[in-house]
Amino acid sequence: MPFSALGIAPWIWPVTEPAVPHSDSASCNFNKQPHHLMPLFHAYAASGAESPLTPFEFEAGELAPEEVEIKVTHCGLCHSDLSMIENEWGMTNYPFVPGHEVTGTVAALGSEAKGLTIGQKVGLGWWSRSCLACHECLSGSQHLCPTVQGTIFGRHGGFADRVRAQWTWVRPIPDALDMAKTGPMLCGGVTVFAPLIINEVPSTARVGIIGIGGLGHMAVQFANKWGCEVHAFTTSDSKETEARELGAHFVHNTRRPEALKPLARRLDLLISTINAPQDVAGLLETLRPKGHLHNVGVVLKPLEVPALSLILGQKSIGGSPAGSPSVIDDMLEFSARHSIAPITEMFPMSRVNDALERLRSGKARYRIVLVNDRP
Repeated sequence: MPFSALGIAPWIWPVTEPAVPHSDSASCNFNKQPHHLMPLFHAYAASGAESPLTPFEFEAGELAPEEVEIKVTHCGLCHSDLSMIENEWGMTNYPFVPGHEVTGTVAALGSEAKGLTIGQKVGLGWWSRSCLACHECLSGSQHLCPTVQGTIFGRHGGFADRVRAQWTWVRPIPDALDMAKTGPMLCGGVTVFAPLIINEVPSTARVGIIGIGGLGHMAVQFANKWGCEVHAFTTSDSKETEARELGAHFVHNTRRPEALKPLARRLDLLISTINAPQDVAGLLETLRPKGHLHNVGVVLKPLEVPALSLILGQKSIGGSPAGSPSVIDDMLEFSARHSIAPITEMFPMSRVNDALERLRSGKARYRIVLVNDRP
């Protein structure tokens, strides 16, 4: 969940002890197992904030009762992976294995894992574990669990041949979806799909998507197939044709003076996917009474919100992290039914550093996916 429109916005929580040990401590944590019986995972890891990713092996230890082991076939490269590699948020433990947009097949099941079978096609996104006992978990909002754990926080992620997670977060992938393109939907996709559910958006609504990048290009597709009138907001005229092809009915270049004025009191919902400063006052004026500005891209500076505009129009501003397991399932089913998929570029996982450079350059269109090419 990223500090960039190319990824998903991260949510910060205390980092727990690693669920998957690093190679230099595995034998201490799992010394009850004979060394030669411990599963050995092969991955790509950063040894420091400025280092390239290099081949890395670690002992995974025993499969916990609630865990699922996934044989990775593909893994999306999200901007939040890059932020973690470079320790932008000050919480990265090295060696660090990125990757939280995983698709693959079930390779092993813990004794208490439910609802999955060996060989089944599955995916894993931003979250990998929750307590399953708190109010949020019991009410179906597992992604808001106070102890929810990210797939790349305190554990090794999916730039590997195998990855593990709690069964709750390992979601079946419909047959109609392409495994090579589904990874980004498990992070960026559900992040922009969830606001439609959270805000109970009717098919008659007018929805604006701010930023046509890694998140926004999927949001346009979802809103269109939801039945909404879709308005795309961009700073580049070059994206107009593609935005319309993706499903935007109207495209607005916000660099143009007074571009927002003709939209006064027209939109029901704005979904902002960008991390740049925003003209919040101008955006609020585009909303109808009771309209909502929903942020999923992290803006590092505080938003300047005119209180009077909120009060007089009974408007609101909010945001949300990725989504619960059931929302992920709904998003995947909706995508399968309406043939929705991200625009992707493929790199073999062995060329992960080339893929990272492509992302750093801002040239990715719009999501990068790594293909596991390990024999």
